[in-house]
Amino acid sequence: MAVLRTVAGEIASVVAHAVRYPAGIGRRWSVRPGGAAPVRPLVVLPGLADNTAVFTDLKLALERCGAGPVVSFSYSLLLRDVRSAAARLAEQVEQLCEVTGATRVDLVGHSLGGLIARYYVQRLGGHRRAGTVVTVGTPHGGTVAAWLFSPLPLARQLRPGSDLVAELNQPAPGCGTKFVTFSSDGDEVVLPSRHGRIEHQDLDVRNVVLPGVGHLALAAHRRVVDEICALFRPLGAPGDGEPLSRSA
Repeated sequence: MAVLRTVAGEIASVVAHAVRYPAGIGRRWSVRPGGAAPVRPLVVLPGLADNTAVFTDLKLALERCGAGPVVSFSYSLLLRDVRSAAARLAEQVEQLCEVTGATRVDLVGHSLGGLIARYYVQRLGGHRRAGTVVTVGTPHGGTVAAWLFSPLPLARQLRPGSDLVAELNQPAPGCGTKFVTFSSDGDEVVLPSRHGRIEHQDLDVRNVVLPGVGHLALAAHRRVVDEICALFRPLGAPGDGEPLSRSA
């Protein structure tokens, strides 16, 4: 029964996402110069071949709790290298800070987006800008599913034991960014599921494992959304200090 619930939940998420996906094509959430500087912008990074539609529920919840502004980072469907995407993210974060006057940002990445955010923080000095990085369904240890797309350069980086995974396992002294990961044993993309967690002696990490939730469903799961809002809700905002949802 648990497996059937997982499958049914993921099918429902795929259908809902398919309906929303066209509205997210070519669309970016951004901020404009002027006005009061935000406390801290929140940058969201969708997964490969995805767009901002995957964060629809999260964005609405973040706006309700006063977090953000929420802005998006996008990359080409033809992406060949996580490192180059992370370098572009570094440039855009600097531009964002210049436009808004903010000195710090936070990052939320789904799937590959979380890996790009982590590489930026660990390997490109992003820890100086990023206060907290949240990853959802991200293959931190690689995924055996990448072997299905072996000819693609990006797929080779996503295999367990790849040079990219080895680089992220290298020491990261002085990295004060906090990491929170959300993963599930029901994720059909991140295999084995333990690779959705960060295991690194130099990083401040909280790994949250939800049972029986599919890859797309994780991004809109009630507990994931609630906990992300709790992380980024400004002090004194409505709902601050309320208990987190315990729904599974």
